[in-house]
Amino acid sequence: MDYINISKRIDQSVPVDFGRVFNNSIELFKKVWLQGFITVMITLVAMVPFYFIMYGPMVAMGITDPEMMDYDDVSAAMSGVMLLVMPVFIIFSMTITLCLNAAFLRICRKYDLNEMGKEDYFFYFKKEYVVKALLLSVLMISLSFLGMLACGLGIIYLMVPMSLFPAFFAFDKELTSAEIVKAGFALGNKNWLIIFLLVFVTSIIAQLGILLCFVGVLFTAMFSKVPAYFIYKEAIGLSMDT
Repeated sequence: MDYINISKRIDQSVPVDFGRVFNNSIELFKKVWLQGFITVMITLVAMVPFYFIMYGPMVAMGITDPEMMDYDDVSAAMSGVMLLVMPVFIIFSMTITLCLNAAFLRICRKYDLNEMGKEDYFFYFKKEYVVKALLLSVLMISLSFLGMLACGLGIIYLMVPMSLFPAFFAFDKELTSAEIVKAGFALGNKNWLIIFLLVFVTSIIAQLGILLCFVGVLFTAMFSKVPAYFIYKEAIGLSMDT
């Protein structure tokens, strides 16, 4: 579906109902909690190589010559390297997270609509999707930076439209990265307060797993992603070709 048709559907959509989306999210998460856990674990494992790339040289220098880390010139050099590597690390980690979150929403659709097929956690790691996810991640980081410039208040505003980006990325392959951003803002702005409350409440519930010796949060973390599926489903509808 192209951006023009999506814009029309957003304009014609009924307001998001907090109770309906919240209750549906709970019922669906009962079916996909294990898939959510697997998604979290894959995300954590995927981050390991990037941490080695970032901190590996520093650790190696510390092991080979512990006194070297005390030198001001070495510390300055390492700081410079970190400044160069950190943006790349953030972009790639966000790209991986975006692709995995989109895959989780695709799995949510599978269980919600009783579709046949395998649970493909790496569906969006194909070239056509990865390039779009990379560009979308750059846009999200840029928006977040602008949000921080507004004394942090911008981040609160941005968390609503940005929470919808994975759904548009997952279910609208015709959209460009820029169009995903515009669609997220259009739908988010139309229902900002309700979506904010959904994101806030489900995020708190998702963190309750910490009470189970901290490990439980791995099983509940993805609950906060489910409302975006139902918000998208009710506003745009779901096609069967993704």
